Amino acid sequence: MGKSRKIVIVGCGEVGSTFAFTVLLKGLVNELILIDKNRKKALGDVLDLNHGLMLTQPVNIKAGGFEDCKDADIIVIAAGAAQMPGETRIDLMNRNVAIFREIIGEINKHNQSGILLVATNPVDILTQVALKLSGWKRGHVIGSGTLLDTSRFRYLIGDTLKVDPRSVHGLIIGEHGDSEVPLWSSLTVAGINVASNDPGSQFYLSPEQKDRIFHNTKNAAYQIIENKGATNYAIALALARICESILEDQKSILPVSCYLENYLGVSDVCLGVPAIIGKDGIEQIVSLPLSDTERELFQRSAGKLKELLTSIGF
Repeated sequence: MGKSRKIVIVGCGEVGSTFAFTVLLKGLVNELILIDKNRKKALGDVLDLNHGLMLTQPVNIKAGGFEDCKDADIIVIAAGAAQMPGETRIDLMNRNVAIFREIIGEINKHNQSGILLVATNPVDILTQVALKLSGWKRGHVIGSGTLLDTSRFRYLIGDTLKVDPRSVHGLIIGEHGDSEVPLWSSLTVAGINVASNDPGSQFYLSPEQKDRIFHNTKNAAYQIIENKGATNYAIALALARICESILEDQKSILPVSCYLENYLGVSDVCLGVPAIIGKDGIEQIVSLPLSDTERELFQRSAGKLKELLTSIGF
């Protein structure tokens, strides 16, 4: 693996613990630190993970404190409050902002040069909160963005067309949430543009199929939570993919939550857009050719999030 690599995970809930397991399976690091306010949970996860080390690449895994953020390449924040019955989204955001103030204050005491990767929802809002609270370089604060949505989108398209989702090339951009935007105009399968309305096209998608695919993409989390209480596997894979691109300096183009300035008419907000991800985090944001409708929906998504940010003082 070469030089030492270190990931710190803050929050050992469903997402944090599954991500830790994914990092172990992929052999991404030499050192993996788990931090949780419930230290017993972190210790239990560490013990369980260490019991598999005979079967994986060597990794130093331990339960730690914020002092262990020192020299970390990537610090992943998966901690946050869950929404309570009757609680508004604004109330939830305010609680998570308070949690982030504490977490980021502690991180900043020990590390201001790594990459901060935010997984906690609402991820775009909290990515911007993390950026402003930390004072880190813009490219060093990344949200998981719409990478998970894009993976769901491609899976559903592949399932509909009966092709490998890795042969589907299309994006979801904007908010990781209800106002996300599917980019049908640039969707391709094996280089064939799917925007064609020709029913004779090999990879034709009817308007009804498109509506169903997008509906199931946007509402996937609700479906999963209704069935098992939380989402964890696919988001863990998405976080691991981002970390892999950073640690390996792969320059992969991934739709992550980035701070935008004059991007398709949008400024001063973090949203999911494609970006080149390498050792310096977000190294370049990729401009996209959008249809007029897609651009309007993207700008509307940005407007919605800016209103929410204003409501919580950001």
